[in-house]
Amino acid sequence: MDWCHYRFRSVWDLPGAPADVYAVLERVEDYPLWWRQVREVTPVDEHSGVARFRSLLPYDLVVTAQERRRDPAAGVLEIVMSGHLDGWARWSIAAGPTGTRAVYEQEVDVRRPLMRRLAVPGRPVFLLNHALMMRAGEKGLRAYLEAV
Repeated sequence: MDWCHYRFRSVWDLPGAPADVYAVLERVEDYPLWWRQVREVTPVDEHSGVARFRSLLPYDLVVTAQERRRDPAAGVLEIVMSGHLDGWARWSIAAGPTGTRAVYEQEVDVRRPLMRRLAVPGRPVFLLNHALMMRAGEKGLRAYLEAV
């Protein structure tokens, strides 16, 4: 097992139409408005940017994200990333039981040296840190959607 490799999947049932949720999720520069762990997103060009995020643990992760797929008809947003995390992430948006179901999938290898050194003993804490970040993201997006 590669202790520095992670696969994540989160399912968020959200209010609103899939097209409205997709429109919010494709504006990554606005994520800090509703997802407090996403500290900043700095566009590099029309299809890439640098994101800095931090959850419960006292360290920032910084990644450069490059758009790989933006398909509103299919409800898919996908990026490749490099930096403290190398890999990919994808939103899949579809009609759901209460409006919209947003599925977030991510597969990454940790490159941040401290996290690599602590890979085995820290793995449960890193997983919890990610789960808390995703829970806060869902809560923030739900509130944002209900306010607009």
